[in-house]
Amino acid sequence: MQLIACIAVLLGAAYAHPFYRDGFPNGYSIPNPCGGGIWEAVGHYDPHHHTINKNRYGLAFSAAGHTWTHALCMADSDGDGKTNGAELGDPTCVWVRGGVPTGHATGHPGICEPVGSCGDGFTCNCHGGHCVGK
Repeated sequence: MQLIACIAVLLGAAYAHPFYRDGFPNGYSIPNPCGGGIWEAVGHYDPHHHTINKNRYGLAFSAAGHTWTHALCMADSDGDGKTNGAELGDPTCVWVRGGVPTGHATGHPGICEPVGSCGDGFTCNCHGGHCVGK
């Protein structure tokens, strides 16, 4: 019985977080600045796992109520000189949930690119709870 409850909790956690990716433009196609592919856990420092440590975009998205707002779009969460909207393919901040973005994601809104250029302490060898970002 405990095994079934544990599996149910783990499956719920595994399938709940991708829902957040529906809440901002191109949520399923954010480029991985650490060597290609897609960054699945967009608001976290690990590209594939939801860690306790959220990156700056993850913190901002959470503070915005997990909603794509004009203020979140215009912000530069990672400090790389590009707005979140520009990096996510919505430079004019007109995207709405369920809509089609005006462009493709060109960068990661929570990982400064090039990696290490913003002094946030993040490195590409981050895995699980061993992330450094501030």
